[in-house]
Amino acid sequence: MLRAHPAVRGVELVGSRARGTAVRSSDWDFAVAVDDFGEVSADLPGLVAPFDPVAAQWDPLGSCASYLLVFAGPVKVDLLFRDVPRRPAGPWRIGPDTLSAVDAHFWDWILWLVSKRQRGMDDRLRGELLTMSGQLLGPLGVQVVPRSLEEAVTGYVRARGRLETRYGQRVPRRLETEVLPLVRARDGDHYRPSGLRF
Repeated sequence: MLRAHPAVRGVELVGSRARGTAVRSSDWDFAVAVDDFGEVSADLPGLVAPFDPVAAQWDPLGSCASYLLVFAGPVKVDLLFRDVPRRPAGPWRIGPDTLSAVDAHFWDWILWLVSKRQRGMDDRLRGELLTMSGQLLGPLGVQVVPRSLEEAVTGYVRARGRLETRYGQRVPRRLETEVLPLVRARDGDHYRPSGLRF
């Protein structure tokens, strides 16, 4: 799919999937080399649309340009443009115009953290929950740093509900429906292979 784009020089599987250290819910990381990032980035939404992503967004916290995708399964795919540096964004500004983007960022982040929990990376998990508190949960009004994924989800869902009422809008629940069973699964997960090809 990406390899067919005239401005893409190459696509390489990297990360835990390439190293053979992945767990079932680990994301699929692909390093993408391009001749014209502007052209490729403009075309990305159309390129991935036939695969019906549940969520698609640019990573607000990455050190390089990274297009984050979640597909039914759930399957998380990160397209990493390592030659395109980015400065991580500050904490989210919460408003009616950002609530859907915040929701996509939260559930993508939670899905990534599920794989860290499955690998027993407790220190990494605690550090990420602290970062999440400052970047996303705190701006939503969640004052306590969560000690677990379950606490993060509980705090987030309550805060989102309050804001939906305040703004008179409702964020779609498709992404939450995909990710939430994995948060609740302590003895294995509900991963369903997808057969995606990039």
